[in-house]
Amino acid sequence: MGIERLVDTNTHEEDSEEQVLENSLRPVSFADYIGQERMKSNLKVAIDAAKKRGKGATLDHILLYGPPGLGKTTMAAVIAHEMGANFRVTSGPAIERAGDLASILTNLAEGDVLFIDEIHRLRRAVEEILYSAMEDYKLDIVIGKGPAASSVRLDLPKFTIIGATTRAGSIAKPLQDRFGLVERLEYYTDDEIKKIVARTASILNTEIQPDALDLIATRSRRTPRIANRLMKRVRDFADVNGDGIVDKTMAEKSLALMEIDDLGLDPADRNMLNLMLDNYGDRPVGLSTIAALTGDEETTISDYYEPYLMQMGLLERTKNGRRVTPKAKAHLAKYRPL
Repeated sequence: MGIERLVDTNTHEEDSEEQVLENSLRPVSFADYIGQERMKSNLKVAIDAAKKRGKGATLDHILLYGPPGLGKTTMAAVIAHEMGANFRVTSGPAIERAGDLASILTNLAEGDVLFIDEIHRLRRAVEEILYSAMEDYKLDIVIGKGPAASSVRLDLPKFTIIGATTRAGSIAKPLQDRFGLVERLEYYTDDEIKKIVARTASILNTEIQPDALDLIATRSRRTPRIANRLMKRVRDFADVNGDGIVDKTMAEKSLALMEIDDLGLDPADRNMLNLMLDNYGDRPVGLSTIAALTGDEETTISDYYEPYLMQMGLLERTKNGRRVTPKAKAHLAKYRPL
């Protein structure tokens, strides 16, 4: 349901070719990772301290949170690389039973980094196994059923869990307390996004002129994942309709074809805001009502639409619901009809 979005900040694992290309654009070290300077400084100190403690030392468990597409998975991989550790990846929804987690943990080696994406979606029974695993590196498992059941405690190698979430407030307090480092990823500055677009163009072996680079950066919603996707689409457009060089005219035509406006909004953003205005005017609108209007899930609205729209001052959240701002009205007036 809803409108398919090029500026969707979610990953698309089913598109393997696209995912391979996207992975090739990810930085592998702090030197390559653009932006998030405060977080990088904190993590460098933690990593250097762990290395100084010598062989067998591990990092504290780390929780990374913030809006989608800002680089939580990439940062987790960079941390593992900087530690010289193996990087194992899973997600909250993929760990359905306590036994699934036990299997993952018992297959870890000393010093491994286990990345759990969408950690807020772990089941409570799975979370409870994590408590002793993270704190004491012990795994309590129950063998058998009924009166004959017995509990066995297994020793685990020392490892680091890096959790990622868009909803830090949805993580149970006992689990939050077991993370030694909690870091928020912020939206990127315009200069940082320009550097990311330029780096992506270089990796794609695409010549891009400065004014075209500026244009793509301003439409990227201050989000690296979107910046990379727009750069790839503009590159494709320039290859098909020109000589492969991305200039301002080529970028403008490509972005117009994708219906990405000068604030980085796509048809789905404008559709949602217009539906709210057309049906409710200046009155606040509840999240469930917005979801019904757009045909999206409530979590999609709150996780993928709202953060950027609120960051740009186009949507405000009140105690009675969401409301379209005067700034959004002025912007939408330039794009009617859709």
